[in-house]
Amino acid sequence: MPEVDVHPLRRVDVLGVHVHAIDMTAAVSTVQRWIEDEAREYVCVTGVHGVMECQRDPTLTAIHNAAGMVTPDGMPMVWSGRWAGAADTTRVYGPDLMLAVCELAAQRGWPSFFYGGREGIADLLASRLQARFGGLQVAGTYTPPFRPLTEQEDDEIVRRINDSGAKLVWVGLSTPKQERWMASHRQRLNAPVLLGVGAAFDIHAGVLPQAPLWMQRRGLEWLYRLTREPKRLWRRYLYSNPRFVAGVLRRPPRLLG
Repeated sequence: MPEVDVHPLRRVDVLGVHVHAIDMTAAVSTVQRWIEDEAREYVCVTGVHGVMECQRDPTLTAIHNAAGMVTPDGMPMVWSGRWAGAADTTRVYGPDLMLAVCELAAQRGWPSFFYGGREGIADLLASRLQARFGGLQVAGTYTPPFRPLTEQEDDEIVRRINDSGAKLVWVGLSTPKQERWMASHRQRLNAPVLLGVGAAFDIHAGVLPQAPLWMQRRGLEWLYRLTREPKRLWRRYLYSNPRFVAGVLRRPPRLLG
């Protein structure tokens, strides 16, 4: 089935994944509009890893392209957007997006539910964000087990999130688990916006350091993370990054619409 981009924000085709050509201001204002309109949307925060996962799985590509917003999480996505002609594209990094939206949520009274992370991380994250943004409402937290949930368990967490009155559901399961979870639960949850932010849970809980800003701006955050977690990340970066470069040289990014 051909994919149809039904979302009005401009997108850039990066190896088949439609990444929005946006900046942080546009991303936050879009989330605000969805909440005010009681929309049902999900946000994929996507870099090279997400795009390369999509190369192996057309279903994951479809999940990204059905999202209300796919943010350019890494500098390669920003460079791809600019290459395609979207000169105003800037990085919308998951941890930064979380802070910007939580700041607005504290002002507007939008409750947040935090789903994901390792044991204790979601609670620690919620506590630290509340300390940072006075007035931030935490509707609840849940750390799923490292196994598929039973149907009964899944129904219970859906009920729990819906009963909490959350307007925002933050999902920290890593790619591609969080994208699959958001797509499969979008129509079952009442919260207007689901946001898959992965490592932002660990970063803002204070258990994972961020790369220095100069490395982020030069597209070297992957190298910093590789030095911190080589056993877990070596295959992701040393295999995926060269394939991404080769892929975009063969199939340059293009602006859609």
